[in-house]
Amino acid sequence: MVEEERALLGEDGGGGGHRSLGPPRALSAACDPRRLPHRLLVLALMCFLGFGSYFCYDNPAALQTQVQRDMKVNTAQFMSLYAWYSWPNVVLCFFGGFLIDRVFGIRLGTVIFSIFVCVGQVIFALGALLNTFWLMDAGRFIFGIGGESLAVAQNTYAVSWFKGKELNLVFGLQLSMARIGSTVNMNIMGWIYSKVQDLLGYTGPSTLGLTLMIGGITCLFSLACALILAYLDRRAEKLLCKEQGKTGEVIKLTDVKDFSLSLWLIFVICVCYYAAVFPFIGLGKVFFIEKFKFSSQEASAINSIVYIISAPMSPVFGLLVDKVGKNIIWVLCAVVTTLASHIMLAFTFWNPWIAMCLLGVAYSLLACALWPMVAFVVPEHQLGTAYGFMQSIQNLGLAIIAIAAGMILDTRGYLFLEVFFSACVCLSLIAVVMLYFVNHLTGGDLNWSARKREKLQKVTATEKEI
Repeated sequence: MVEEERALLGEDGGGGGHRSLGPPRALSAACDPRRLPHRLLVLALMCFLGFGSYFCYDNPAALQTQVQRDMKVNTAQFMSLYAWYSWPNVVLCFFGGFLIDRVFGIRLGTVIFSIFVCVGQVIFALGALLNTFWLMDAGRFIFGIGGESLAVAQNTYAVSWFKGKELNLVFGLQLSMARIGSTVNMNIMGWIYSKVQDLLGYTGPSTLGLTLMIGGITCLFSLACALILAYLDRRAEKLLCKEQGKTGEVIKLTDVKDFSLSLWLIFVICVCYYAAVFPFIGLGKVFFIEKFKFSSQEASAINSIVYIISAPMSPVFGLLVDKVGKNIIWVLCAVVTTLASHIMLAFTFWNPWIAMCLLGVAYSLLACALWPMVAFVVPEHQLGTAYGFMQSIQNLGLAIIAIAAGMILDTRGYLFLEVFFSACVCLSLIAVVMLYFVNHLTGGDLNWSARKREKLQKVTATEKEI
């Protein structure tokens, strides 16, 4: 480390007045934190940091038939695996940034959250091995404690290492890697289960447990990335005399009383929209097998198409929305397209690839247009509270809707379930229309073009200088 400091700081070694023992030795590009090859290595580690979490999050969806058959549970109990993931994050999303900034620090915090993800997945798998479903629920609860907070840590690392225009690309790449993790899970876990079944010679809790344990290897891989990233960040801090990254979040629950009507409508859009996407994907595999007579492999493929499309399209749509503006119009297009997708799946026997591809495009577009709107309607000092509250009610909605969807499917079937999801999207659509008129009547800037917004920002900056 002394040699590395000399190489970066020159003959004086950065202070102290002591002369160097020899001429400074330049670090190789791969070892110099200021050089592109080293930063690309850090970027790769950041992207893989959340791979295991996203891979294992949808393990139940990839193995829905096997979980319900081997554990002898109904659909409502099966969907509780998603609800238990969401419950801790109703509260934790307010404190994840605080824990990283004030308690653990970014490096230790990332490692701790990665350990929670690993331990949660192991307990989840052990629950299956021991044929104890409540233990599987407990594993998902612990997994959820680490999963969402790990995403906060991932973003904090990104802000610490990359600045300005680089940052949008980095966030896009991280989101793409997350979607790749979900896609790989959807398409490989069923195959792993069949190989374990061939090895053991029978199906049952043991086969399911071993399959989930093998899936947990991805969490260990992400933990290894967290440890390496912590070392490289600590090394860069010493060599470049930079501070640890911080989230910058300031959470004040008293700010909630100052939230505008526009912000509350954005919350409604968020909850109602995602309630019709994630629970549907959680139950989608068996839906495609039963209604459209797909094979298990075909059902896994079509159920993952939303994530496959999202991986490359999220950065593209992010750039499009940045260039054009008109966020409300983009959100309206996404919600209408999603509603059309659910209606097609509910009432027609058209090739479901059409509806699912539309859903994938709409899902990608909504995320790029909806989440940035929060920054347009709240002051900067309230952003942490606003985003924390948005994530909190999103997780609350997902937990409740997951259980409700399972109960509807057990008692009424897939047609009623699709009508229920369509109703959720209709509520989201009503909220979008209300947001359009509220924004128009109050003179808000949510639907401004990017050019108009940039022009106003320049005028404001000039007035401040004067």
